[in-house]
Amino acid sequence: MSDARILDRGYRAYTGPRTGVRGAVRSLVVHSTQRALGLKRPVWQKVLPLLAVFIAYVPAIVFVGISVLLPDVLLDNAGVLPTYVDYYGFISAAIVVFAAFVAPELLCTDRRTGMLGLYLASPLTRNTYLLGKAVAVVVLLALVTLGPLLLMLAGFVIVGRGPDGPAAVAELLLQMVLGGLAVAVVQAALSLAVASTTSRKAAASAAIILILLASTAVSDALLTSAAAPDIAFGLNLVQLPFELVARIYDEPSGITSARDIATGTIVALYAGWTALFAGFTWLRYRRMTVTR
Repeated sequence: MSDARILDRGYRAYTGPRTGVRGAVRSLVVHSTQRALGLKRPVWQKVLPLLAVFIAYVPAIVFVGISVLLPDVLLDNAGVLPTYVDYYGFISAAIVVFAAFVAPELLCTDRRTGMLGLYLASPLTRNTYLLGKAVAVVVLLALVTLGPLLLMLAGFVIVGRGPDGPAAVAELLLQMVLGGLAVAVVQAALSLAVASTTSRKAAASAAIILILLASTAVSDALLTSAAAPDIAFGLNLVQLPFELVARIYDEPSGITSARDIATGTIVALYAGWTALFAGFTWLRYRRMTVTR
């Protein structure tokens, strides 16, 4: 005979904390961030995201190493180390690859596996679900758009090549945060919009990269071959946020086609693209049929 016994019966109500919608969104952000980075998942699922993040940090590590090991070279050659605006030119490819990976991993997977219906059966609505996913994507992209610059600043301050005084450091930190978020937000909006159109991660990632490359090619062709007005630069979804970063730092970006465009116009173009992509994603999920 079995020794199994029923020790208790009946229903017990949940007595833990009830965090409501805010807690559900917070949990969604944490879970989405962990999933995109491959945390608590097999090793092979960590390779691509961590490699993209590492590539973004390599130049910062190199430049800090140069400032520590070869200080005399820096004194004789002021242009050896890039400015914080120029740094984005070294990591633009890593930003594009990471942006093309993150949003499809978070959105496409939920629709393909049916997790979206389970999420919407919780306190989350379609709007709060998208809010949580958008925050997660921006946070993840900030790892490559903001983290390397903070590392470089910390290294320069330690070796005595950073800004002079706490006020200067605080001002530079504010510029870094605004610049890093400027690059991350528009990339997140674009990747979310593309990922909302398909449940296939590979197709969404390829489409994101294709759109970014095509926008650069079309903008350059219009400006060089068709002699279009400078406003055609606004079609360049890769360089547009970098130009906005240069305006935030009040430094020249080196992009000649954007030199004569007013800062207000750059901001308007950036805000327009971001709102367009965000609105498209919202409409897609508003009209999407979800089985709970």
